[in-house]
Amino acid sequence: MNFISPELEHYAGIHTSQESELLARINRETHLEVLQPRMLSGHLQGRLLSLLSSLLKPKRILEIGTYTGYSALCLAEGLPDDGTLITIDVNEELQARVQGYFNDSSYKRQIEYHIGDAMELIPTLPDMWDLVFIDADKKNYLNYYDLVIERMNPGGIILADNILWSGKVIDPAATDRETDMLRRYNEVIHADNRVENILLPIRDGIMVARKK
Repeated sequence: MNFISPELEHYAGIHTSQESELLARINRETHLEVLQPRMLSGHLQGRLLSLLSSLLKPKRILEIGTYTGYSALCLAEGLPDDGTLITIDVNEELQARVQGYFNDSSYKRQIEYHIGDAMELIPTLPDMWDLVFIDADKKNYLNYYDLVIERMNPGGIILADNILWSGKVIDPAATDRETDMLRRYNEVIHADNRVENILLPIRDGIMVARKK
């Protein structure tokens, strides 16, 4: 996931707006107490999510893959007072921790946190979406995209994380299923005339697709 030197990454970080005290706490506790802390969005990517959300000012946000709640809270920073963020995850073991973080935030009343299978839950949600962040099981990325693309408001944005997969997407020797599915996701979104897109080589790569 490290495509630039640690020195350049540090330089970028110290020249980026700082995370809140709560986000810093989530960052620290995730690295100390939770398995696979590399799944956390982290400071630099989190500030990008916050900036995009603040520019878009979305009334309805959907996040697929909550982990410890860091990215949800970053995305929530762009919500208007009447906005809602729905976040879905399958990991029941983290539920109490994550709900505690949400309860400690100023977005408590605006965040709906669901535990369950996103493929089953998303079709039951009545909303049209302004912003969607896909950061869950890679094999279902295209399925998630298909579930939300026709329910995006014009100008809405779909973000997909880990889209460079530590560089494996350009490695011919990488033929595992997850890598192949991420390559296919990139190709499908790039060819979809319903959206305009840009692949940002930030952290592990974010595909940004804007509904026309």
